[in-house]
Amino acid sequence: MAISEILIKASQLILSLAFLVTIHEFGHFLPARLFKTKVERFYLFFNPWFSLFRYKKVNGKKKFSWFSKKAPQDWEQDDNTTEWGIGWLPLGGYVKIAGMVDESMDKDQLAQEPKPYEFRTKKVWQRLIIMVGGVTVNLIGGFLIYAAIAWTWGGFALNLDKMEHGMAIHPYLEQYDLRSGDKIIALDGTPIAALEDINRGIFLRNKTQVTLLRDGKKITRRLPDDIDQQLFQNGAMGIASFRAFASAVDSVVPKSHAEKAGLLKGDSILQVGNKSIRFFDELQSALYSAKGSTTRLTVIRGTDTVQISTKVSNEGTIGFLSTNALTSDTNALSKVNYGFFGGLEKGIVGGSQMLRDYIAQFKFVFTKKGASSVGGFTRIGDMFAPVWDWKVFWLNTAFLSFALAFMNILPIPALDGGHVVFLMYEWITGKEAPQKILEYAQYVGFFLLLSLMIYANGNDLIQLVFK
Repeated sequence: MAISEILIKASQLILSLAFLVTIHEFGHFLPARLFKTKVERFYLFFNPWFSLFRYKKVNGKKKFSWFSKKAPQDWEQDDNTTEWGIGWLPLGGYVKIAGMVDESMDKDQLAQEPKPYEFRTKKVWQRLIIMVGGVTVNLIGGFLIYAAIAWTWGGFALNLDKMEHGMAIHPYLEQYDLRSGDKIIALDGTPIAALEDINRGIFLRNKTQVTLLRDGKKITRRLPDDIDQQLFQNGAMGIASFRAFASAVDSVVPKSHAEKAGLLKGDSILQVGNKSIRFFDELQSALYSAKGSTTRLTVIRGTDTVQISTKVSNEGTIGFLSTNALTSDTNALSKVNYGFFGGLEKGIVGGSQMLRDYIAQFKFVFTKKGASSVGGFTRIGDMFAPVWDWKVFWLNTAFLSFALAFMNILPIPALDGGHVVFLMYEWITGKEAPQKILEYAQYVGFFLLLSLMIYANGNDLIQLVFK
């Protein structure tokens, strides 16, 4: 990947996270101020050792500080205003609320007598609202972004009657009598409105009854209850797509089976074994059938016909990209424009489905393959386009907004959900959790989050080095 593409992806990721962190922290800040709770600092990104920028009103005058290790001494003369800043470590952000056990671990403040403006002196229900404010804003933000995307770019409706070549179906499903050329028209009796309905319906929503059209006849096939795990373990997540004509090889992956076999850019694959190739999904199917073994490719190279023997990976790939031309079936998509209320409805429905699908994915994390697939910032950055695409940017930002909300509400110490657990305990029992317990919980939470971050980004590094 070119350096320019990496920089564009990284810029989009940082901008997306900056936006989401800012609205999340405002979700804590605003109810804190509403309940007259002192907010000492509001920071975008973390600032260990020094801050890139600081701003505060001191005795009515605006004060700025750049690249400072700590706030200037005269700032302490006015403790009633909030210090605003930007840190150098783009892993999140924070608001420092007075009288609260948080990431600052300010034990000196907590050792003093509680003051009326501190978090710990507020009623339990007020503290709960302050703590869930960030998650709430991220949820609302996700729905509004989806609605804004619908207003701005509209959407697409799929007319299955205009699909002449059927769908490209992942070859793993051939064992259940689903194959390329079929048109999947319903899942569990619900008509298909978009190809994403098929992929998400089978993979994430536990839909197992497939109604399809084959040669003009309606057929029903029942998939096993664990089809989602089967697809995940076998790398078959892309279930259905538009068919494309197989075209010339565009590039060969270095050190791959294709390169070792002598496949070259510009080659056109006519056959795999004895199977003739017209569509790219037929090529995928033939290679998938030969996974873990050696097969023969019949290739057109210029004016010559060449025979190539190649090994096929256990995933059914040999390591190349091709320039495929989609069939006329893309005409089955028609543009749909949404008004204000239609876009709002689309945002709520689409956002709800995305949130449900995101939560459903966690069932795969607790498997051996799922654990090794957990990624960090590199994998998140790969979600963004290598060119600046605002629609893709906002789609990913909406998705990350839901992900941030869900992760933060988990009952893990140091996250919002961890604080909510202790507040619920206090509400039910009428007793505050001991200060030491809160402090130890913060340490445990930091350790867990740091370990997860190291693990996830370590997986990214392994993929970069050994892929």
